[in-house]
Amino acid sequence: MTILVLGLVLFLGVHSIRIVADAWRIRQLAKHGEGRWKGLYSVVSVIGFLLIVWGYGLARADPIVIWNPPGWTRHVTALLTIPAFILLVAAYVPRNAITSRLHHPMILGVKTWAFAHLLANGTLADMLLFGSFLAWAVLDFRSARRRDRAGERIYLSGTSGGTIAAIVIGLVAWALFAFWLHAAWIGVSPFGR
Repeated sequence: MTILVLGLVLFLGVHSIRIVADAWRIRQLAKHGEGRWKGLYSVVSVIGFLLIVWGYGLARADPIVIWNPPGWTRHVTALLTIPAFILLVAAYVPRNAITSRLHHPMILGVKTWAFAHLLANGTLADMLLFGSFLAWAVLDFRSARRRDRAGERIYLSGTSGGTIAAIVIGLVAWALFAFWLHAAWIGVSPFGR
């Protein structure tokens, strides 16, 4: 469990700098330059992510069960991950109404994904992994909205083409992941096949 916790601290820690120390981040960018900052940020993120994957795999091999979720929660989780994928994709598709309306769809996608997985998984490792991501997403969304207000950020209105693209790509990505990649990469089939 130590490796999982270390990975979460590194990965979510570096992704929390704008939440807890945005002024420090701005000073570091000015001092070291954007390229150097992004390089260090990326290295720490990748190390944290790899530790999360490794630590979660180790924890799954010897699980500490906190609760046994009912079988129907797997179906609710599968359904909730559909909007999570669409929200994630919307963060990268230009001029869509989802981003125009919600402003930070990727963070909302992480919230939805984490909450959905907390419903269907009951081990200590699951609580740490998905609970940490959910807590981070709640704090990050609040921080991002506060920065938007302070900077008086205006979001461009979405186009129907951008919105349709975000939805279609999100649905295709969800289907690929739900029906094939989740089992191949994580070792669990969301639909119990």
